[in-house]
Amino acid sequence: MIIRDRPSGLKLFLLLRGSILPRILPALLVNIAIATLVTWSHGDLWDVKITLTTIPFTLIGLPLAIFLGFRNNSAYDRFWEGRKLWGALLLHSRSLARQCLSLIDAPEPAHIRNGMQDVRVRMVLRGSAFCHALRDALRGLAPDAALAKLLPPDELAALARAPNKPDYLMQRMGQDLRLCLKEGRIEACLAANIDTTMSSMTAAAAACERIKSTPIPFSYTLLLHRTAYLYCFLLPFGLVDTIGFMTPLVVAIVAYTFFGLDALGDELEEPFGLEHNDLPLNAICRAIEIELRAALGDEDLPPPLAAVDYCLT
Repeated sequence: MIIRDRPSGLKLFLLLRGSILPRILPALLVNIAIATLVTWSHGDLWDVKITLTTIPFTLIGLPLAIFLGFRNNSAYDRFWEGRKLWGALLLHSRSLARQCLSLIDAPEPAHIRNGMQDVRVRMVLRGSAFCHALRDALRGLAPDAALAKLLPPDELAALARAPNKPDYLMQRMGQDLRLCLKEGRIEACLAANIDTTMSSMTAAAAACERIKSTPIPFSYTLLLHRTAYLYCFLLPFGLVDTIGFMTPLVVAIVAYTFFGLDALGDELEEPFGLEHNDLPLNAICRAIEIELRAALGDEDLPPPLAAVDYCLT
């Protein structure tokens, strides 16, 4: 995610960091080169005059802009839903830590120095590990090294073999809750509250998996992609007889808009990746880890992640 103050004036036109321009630059340069060639030849192709008016481009351009806008709205809905789900995970993680520390009885207060043998410490740290594992699963990455500080060695080894790592951690969470019930360290009605919180975390994870595994229909994206490129590459032939030497400039502006909207929709469609405009899942997971470890009295906390070159991952 790009994190920076909104520029103003001339700086707004010169920025590349956070712009979609680097991604579309090759296609844009080819389009401008074709427009320049068409302007130089006045629309002649091997002594054959290609006659096009602005009418077909007017008829196609408006629907194309509307459908590109609709697709980008759909892509942004996926992005925003993903952000709400991770915001809910942050909320449920806080609730889980509070409930484990206040509802589960023990002879001594919960503290990080008690180690993994304290079920409260184990459950709170596992809540942070759950978020790390979900992030890695959504991004298709190997488990993060930070999990070694959040899970017992045997559980970490079993996690590496689990096909669905977030679900495995939640299963272990349920086993610890059942152990607390069996030992009489928590009342059944209070254990139900903790179970509800864990179910909410599982539901948020499942919703993220739904977004990840159900992209916008490919045929719809392909149709818009092809139409946008054909429109922009043919546009010089419809403008050269009307605006002459200004054709490359006008084509560049139109192509930048259409190519940019098409590429931006591709980035927003998959909000859990590592593109510049994707969600900062690393930063969110680090924030959750800091809060849960702080709840256990840990003073050796990792620093919050900061944006590098205005990009927060």
